[in-house]
Amino acid sequence: QAHLVESGGGVVQAGGSLNLSCTASGFTFDDYAMGWFRQVPGKEREGISCIRWNSENTYYSNSVKGRFTISRDNAKNTLYLQMNNLKPEDTGMYYCAAGYGLMCLPRPASDFTKWGHGTQVTVSS
Repeated sequence: QAHLVESGGGVVQAGGSLNLSCTASGFTFDDYAMGWFRQVPGKEREGISCIRWNSENTYYSNSVKGRFTISRDNAKNTLYLQMNNLKPEDTGMYYCAAGYGLMCLPRPASDFTKWGHGTQVTVSS
């Protein structure tokens, strides 16, 4: 059974940094593109970054481009999101997700079939 477990969230002041991790098990990690999504109450889940299985294709939403860096370590079945210069509008629940064989483009959440339970990020002003 596939599992994705996020960690690294927390409370940080604006301008600060956090590094999220997502550890995968129960499926062949390097068959899947991996994405990070975030959601705030009352809004749809927003895709903010994606990385293809071999790290040769990445995507960032305009809201995080230049501040966040996605990476993966296939030997450790782990996905990362380094978040720098955090802003209050980055506050939300952050989810990692896996999509089989995907190219990383702006994609809806429905393209990803495996999901973690999320980690909360709160940025105070």
